[in-house]
Amino acid sequence: MDVGIVLPTKDEPRWVQDETRFKEALKDTDYSVEILFSQGSSAKEKENVDALIAKGIKVLIICPHDGNAAAAAAEAAKKEGIKVISYDRLITNTDAVDYYVTFDSIAVGEAQAQYLVDKAKGKGNPLYLYAGAASDNNAFLFFEGAWNVLQPKIADGTFVIKNSSEAVALQNKPKLTRDEMARIIGQITTNWDFNEAKRRAEDNLTAAKKEDKGNVFILAPNDGTARAIADAFAADKDVTSYVVTGQDAEKASVQYIIDGKQSMTVFKDVRTLVKDAIAMAKDLLQGKEPETTGTYNNGKIDVKAKQTEVIVVDKNNVKEALIDSGYYNASDFTGIQ
Repeated sequence: MDVGIVLPTKDEPRWVQDETRFKEALKDTDYSVEILFSQGSSAKEKENVDALIAKGIKVLIICPHDGNAAAAAAEAAKKEGIKVISYDRLITNTDAVDYYVTFDSIAVGEAQAQYLVDKAKGKGNPLYLYAGAASDNNAFLFFEGAWNVLQPKIADGTFVIKNSSEAVALQNKPKLTRDEMARIIGQITTNWDFNEAKRRAEDNLTAAKKEDKGNVFILAPNDGTARAIADAFAADKDVTSYVVTGQDAEKASVQYIIDGKQSMTVFKDVRTLVKDAIAMAKDLLQGKEPETTGTYNNGKIDVKAKQTEVIVVDKNNVKEALIDSGYYNASDFTGIQ
């Protein structure tokens, strides 16, 4: 077995999509590959890695369920001389990661926030913040990027934060420490879970006064949580309109964008990310040094990384970005112009 791939869960459309793209990318090569899912469990993830090590893989591509907990799996692989590529999410606090293939996560957060800023008029716009899971390093990077763009607009009164006392307390700070971000994320986490996102949004709306609603702006971290949060805000009669962000260009969210229920998504072309990961694995199998474009500190070392570009998609360019590029078929959607 040449390459082992471990993905976090089959329960999110995003990862099933990645599995398909990996299979497509590898079908014309001579390399043998096996793809396993961790089903949201770090213990299962470690079992998967152990099973792949036993099969004699030379390269491990792993998207960790929990960046910290995955360190043990990476270390087990490294001990056997296997090259470890952290895929999409960074494995943290270990020197057992050789490379990182990623979208520029800070750029994702900045793009989401910039979209909100571009749509806001005047002062005092109600802003609701949501984040991913505190166990996922990417959730911090997305939030950091968003804060880079939103903070000046919160400080000048364009936006008023309505659902996080921690964020309000830190609103005059352009750069947050990891601990400060963790305090905010602790209040606004969705854990990347639809039900938790909807529940949190409903709780926030119940607690909010009528004047905290009206035309609202919502930072939602990804498409699954965006749809859940959008549904909660759409159901509140005191919400006149909402602008809500997303990422991953999941089919259900593309339909939401066409239908005007979700404002935008950050399209991360998984084909490119998969291509980058496979190219890196091939280089390693051939004893070559893979091409990298930057580094990310994982708490222990600076991990060499290859960064993939991201694209903002809304109603105006959805057809061009997602259908004309061959990523999806027009027949997957209704009402596409």
